[in-house]
This record gives sequence, C-alpha cells and structure tokens, in this order.
Amino acid sequence: MLCRCQVDQIRAEELKEKYDFVVSRAVKRLPEFVPWVRKNISKKNFNAMPNGVIYLKGGDLTEEIKPFGRNVFVQDLEEHFEEEFFETKKVLHL
Repeated sequence: MLCRCQVDQIRAEELKEKYDFVVSRAVKRLPEFVPWVRKNISKKNFNAMPNGVIYLKGGDLTEEIKPFGRNVFVQDLEEHFEEEFFETKKVLHL
C-alpha cells in the first residue's frame, strides 16, 4: 500500500489544506485546539483508524476530554516507555 505523508511545521491557525490527521503536541487545551483544525480534517477516510487529531499531552486530562465524550481514545505512554518523562504522557486520538 502506498502511503503519502506530508509534514508541515505551521501554526494551526494558518493551515489551509485538508489532512487525514493533524498531529500536534499539547499547545492548548483540546477544546481550544480542535476548533482551529477541525476544518482541515479530510472527510475521505482511507486509513485503519478514522481521520482526526492525534495529540500528545500530559497530566490529568479527565475534565479536558469530557466535551468529546466517546469520540476520544486515550493511550497512556507509560505502558510503552520506561523513562520517567512518559509517566503522565498520553496520546489522544479524536
């Protein structure tokens, strides 16, 4: 299978194109970040997981992800990495 990947280091507010995934580290709370990039998520899905936002963030995210309900998947990185840095880090997909 052919996969095309495009990496753009750009501020979210400046995105113009459509993408399968917008990947970011935590720059804002999710309820503030998602509206910036929602328009840039392609509606055509060609991947094993649904198109959306992939976000790296740390800390207790319970309240922050509540507005997204069941539309957010949380993966604790401490399950995959032994380094102390990853103890509170998570990857979110919504």
